[in-house]
Amino acid sequence: MKKNILFLLVILLIASCATKTKKPEQRSKLLKGFNTYYNTLFNAKDALNNEFTTRDKNHKDNFYAPYIPILTYEEQPLGSDLGQSTAFAENSMKMAEVANNPSGRNSGPPNIPGGPGNTPERPDATAAKGATTLEIAEAKALKAINKYSVTRNGEEKNKQIFNAYMILAQSRIYQNKPLDALDALNYVFTHMKDDKRIPLARIYQGLAYDKIKDYHRAHETFAKLKGEDINKSYAKLLSIYYSESLLAAGKKEEAAKELDQAYELNSNNKLKSRIAYLRGQVLENLGQNDKARESYTAAYKYANDFEFEVKSQIAIAKTFNGKGDYNGAKNYLESISKKGTYGSRKNEFYYALGLMANKAGKKDEAQQFFRKSLFEKVSDPQIRGLTYYEIGKSYLEKNDYIGAGTYYDSALTVMTYEPSKILLKDQSEYIKKISKNYYLIKKNDSILSLAKMNDAQRTDFFSKYIAKLKVKEEKAEQERKRAERSKGFDTGDYNANSIFANNANAFEDFGVTTKGFYFSNTGTISKGTSSFKQIWGDRALVDNWRFSKKMASIEDMKNEALGVTSAPNPRRFEPAYYIEQIPTDQSKLSQLKKDRDTASLGLGIMYQNYFTNTPLATKTLYDLVDVKPEEKVMLQALYEIFAMNYEKNPQASERAKQILITDYPYTSFAEFARNPKNNSFVKSTEDVENEYKKAYALFESEKFGESRNIIDQTIQKYPKDALVPKLYLLNAFNAGKSSGKEVMILQLEQIALNYSKTPEGIRAKEMLNYLKSDISFQATDNKGNAIPQQPGTGAPVQPNQPQNNNVPQMQNGIPQNPGNNNIQQMDMNQTPKKPGNNQQQKIKKAEENKPSSGVPPKPQ
Repeated sequence: MKKNILFLLVILLIASCATKTKKPEQRSKLLKGFNTYYNTLFNAKDALNNEFTTRDKNHKDNFYAPYIPILTYEEQPLGSDLGQSTAFAENSMKMAEVANNPSGRNSGPPNIPGGPGNTPERPDATAAKGATTLEIAEAKALKAINKYSVTRNGEEKNKQIFNAYMILAQSRIYQNKPLDALDALNYVFTHMKDDKRIPLARIYQGLAYDKIKDYHRAHETFAKLKGEDINKSYAKLLSIYYSESLLAAGKKEEAAKELDQAYELNSNNKLKSRIAYLRGQVLENLGQNDKARESYTAAYKYANDFEFEVKSQIAIAKTFNGKGDYNGAKNYLESISKKGTYGSRKNEFYYALGLMANKAGKKDEAQQFFRKSLFEKVSDPQIRGLTYYEIGKSYLEKNDYIGAGTYYDSALTVMTYEPSKILLKDQSEYIKKISKNYYLIKKNDSILSLAKMNDAQRTDFFSKYIAKLKVKEEKAEQERKRAERSKGFDTGDYNANSIFANNANAFEDFGVTTKGFYFSNTGTISKGTSSFKQIWGDRALVDNWRFSKKMASIEDMKNEALGVTSAPNPRRFEPAYYIEQIPTDQSKLSQLKKDRDTASLGLGIMYQNYFTNTPLATKTLYDLVDVKPEEKVMLQALYEIFAMNYEKNPQASERAKQILITDYPYTSFAEFARNPKNNSFVKSTEDVENEYKKAYALFESEKFGESRNIIDQTIQKYPKDALVPKLYLLNAFNAGKSSGKEVMILQLEQIALNYSKTPEGIRAKEMLNYLKSDISFQATDNKGNAIPQQPGTGAPVQPNQPQNNNVPQMQNGIPQNPGNNNIQQMDMNQTPKKPGNNQQQKIKKAEENKPSSGVPPKPQ
């Protein structure tokens, strides 16, 4: 027994001492995972975290963009002035130096091969000095994948490789390479499909789709994940990315619901505050101000950032519905604006109070708060610009365009959010154009009114004006004397609002190493002047320069627009001085009226085109119509009134339509009023078909007036029927038979314009080509009255010249004897008569363009 036991021990010892070399693929998965994480993968994760930390520290919210991002390491929104900070650049350089150090832990081979089965080998671009942190993270993740990936039978055995691919996907997404990120994620889905962390990969897949604006796939991916039972931490991330993706796709209602879930899922105060603020922005955009205000209140409650607190309070004020406790809200904001660090933001709180007062209907109080905001130190230039804008808007509401334009210009000077500046710049330009016309009208109206007065009325008018002028000048003189007496006794604390406030070395040179008295250095004076102009613009050296100069400039501009000189005239208290300046020459007065009418037409059109103020535009143009301008201006005014109102407000357009049809029946404007452009038709009905047959039968019986009446009634009753173009074409033939070729041409032009893609529109064009080829025509004015012509020349007959007896007699613009008319009448069933030999070439060309049929289409 002892010998047997000894023999077995010897065999076991020999067996245990035998060496066997394992293939690389057969190494311990545990050891390989350990090496993966604590070598390259650790460095990749560290680089990515450094990037996110740096972005978070340097993030600056743009509260004037439509929406803020929830995660502060995302790309900055449009209009932000945040660029790469110095800290970010230094961090990138340090990481690049570590990557280039051969002895460091981040060293790698000169070439980084692609991941197994998904990325080809490529040079390591990140090894060069200056590589960004994200590029380093990407390179390290690829290195970990290439070196430690273990694949057997198409399945990845090293579980740490999943983390490497997540880092790779994130680094590529935030380098704006979402397609490359999708390539990396596809490896995970094919080789690690049983991994419990697959939902995380799906989240980043949806994010990558979102970055390439493939919102359908992104939402499909996110929605599928929401239907699964996933890890709570994954659910938090999913709710954030899904809500922002819905918002990017314009699905605001769905985004608001998803943000509700994100708010409930995330317990981190900073995230809850940001989610609540974003939800408030979405709800405010949807017009749900009450819910938005609640959301902004939650954002203020959880805010852990001073800037976020202030902007949340302003957002709460913006969404005030005007029905709540205005006085309580006002007292609260006024009280906190005086406490601690909030005192440095008084200008922003006064702006918020002005917004609240506007919502509560207290316009005057709102303007007082806005003006108080202008007296405070600037903490946010955009808020200062918005304050100027609100004051300018109040002038605009009172039709004071010069005042509005002045404040809008000031707003443009200090605003920092570019989209707001672009929009306001357009409005400012529009206001300048409007104000030019507005004050021209006002000035000419005053002169024309005075010209109509008799001497006694003029004397009385100017006597009252002079009395007001004396009171005004006496008051100004008292103010000047009071200021003169109080000079040197002003005890106001101007340092509180100075740009040097809270600075112990107030007059040190800024930006230079050598210190000295501020005003002895031309360089620092230049900097200070530039900074001052950026905030305040050009100001005169006077008392109350922050405000009084602004108002003075408005008055100066108004006086200039109205032709009032600023220098006082010695005769300004004599009525005769003003009466002498009133023009008496009739030609000058006519020109003043013509200029006034043209300006009124432009003003009405600008109200509609620039500000879509249809009621004001309509009123302005109707006022112009009532003063009987020249025909060209009258027609354009009536057309504009009808065109802007006939769809949305037919009652407002009816008067214009009737004037056009009654007073100017043979103009293109009247034809448009009868037949406004309409391309939306439904199927034809049996009733309309029957009416068309009746009208056509009357046309064939030469009862053109009765045929036209049936057509007009049918179109009015069935304006969207598919037979409407046929009815109009038949009406054109009625007009040709009863009223002459010119009227027919006019109606055919309207059909060709309005129904160009229909068979009737095409036939109308053919007819026009043929009819217009005949150069013989009878000229008529806009009311249809014939203009007599000289025989053989076609020129109008002069008043003292005999008329050609062959010209037809006209009554109300309609030929009374079309059969004997020398006008080339259109016979609907025959070819027109050929004129003389001198027109053979033109007729030959016309014959080539002759329509296939000279009769209206018969009913089917």
